[in-house]
Parts: sequence; C-alpha cells; structure tokens
Amino acid sequence: MATALKKQAKVDKKAQKAESVADLTARLKASSTAVLADYRGMTVGQMRDLRSKLRDGGIEMVVVKNTLARRAARAAGYEPLSAELVGPIAMLFAAEDVSAPARILNDYIRANRKMAIKGGLLEGQVIKADSVVELADLPSREVLLGRLLGAMQAPLASLASVLQAPMSKLARTIDAVRTQKESTSPAAAAAS
Repeated sequence: MATALKKQAKVDKKAQKAESVADLTARLKASSTAVLADYRGMTVGQMRDLRSKLRDGGIEMVVVKNTLARRAARAAGYEPLSAELVGPIAMLFAAEDVSAPARILNDYIRANRKMAIKGGLLEGQVIKADSVVELADLPSREVLLGRLLGAMQAPLASLASVLQAPMSKLARTIDAVRTQKESTSPAAAAAS
C-alpha cells in the first residue's frame, strides 16, 4: 500500500511539473515582454510589495524552478534564454506595454537594490540585461501614443491655419471697407 501511494505521489508530481511547464510555455508565447530577475536577498514582504506594484501595471511575476523554466523556454522556441536561467529566478510577463515590466522592476531595484535583472524577451527576441535596462528607460505606451498623436496633429493644425488665413484676410478687408463706408457716409450726408 505504501509503495502504491509513493508511486501515485510520483505520478502526481510529474503531472504537476508538466502542467507548470505548459503554463510557462504558454506565458512565454503570449507575452510581448518577459524579464528575468534574480531575487536573492529579498524578504517575503518585499516580494509582496513588488508583486503589488507589478499587478497595478498589469504584469505578472512568477518564481520558477530553473529546470522547468528551461523546458518551457525550449518548448516555446527560446533556447538561448536557458543560459540566463541560473540561480533563483523570477519571471515577469507583460502582454501589452513592452517597457512596463522593465520600467517597474528597474524603479524597484533603484529604490531597494535587492534584485538584479538577468535578461529577457522582447517581441520574441532574447535580450541581455543591459538591453532590458535600456527598455526600462523608454516612456510608457500611452506617452508614446500621445507624442505620436501630437506629432500628427501639428501639421494638420498648421494646414488649418494656412487655409484659414485667406478667409480671415478677406473678412478683415470686408470689415475695413464697411467701416470706411460708414465713416464716409455720414460725412457725405452732412455736407449736402
């Protein structure tokens, strides 16, 4: 009976590992950005604080076993990522804003000096730690879209003012002619 329970526990553990690998593989494939960080020296409270900040930014953080993460990286087609999967690793995933995980993590590291960025993925390409830090310095998606919109509106505003100038000039000319006629009409009537 004891050996049957041990065998069942082994099967359950194997199934759980396979499920973890499948979940990590799916996250890697679905994410536009993934950042790898070494979390050595962090307390549970600090991890909770960081997770809260990341959640507010729409980012998930998963602490992974390296062997499972390597299997997931291989399955997702990111074999070069395996070289970075050494030591205690936390993986941060973002689906939309590519710079958000790097930016939030980099800000946290500047304030607490507890984690180290090891590398990451950007739109399917493996990037080194220094590239992740550069990515962190990019403005958010909303800021970039605002800048793009401003850049697109500037020529339109200039075009509108150029097109409006002749109409304004015509209106001012007509108003000046009307004012001149009004000023000369009473003088002409008084003289007669």
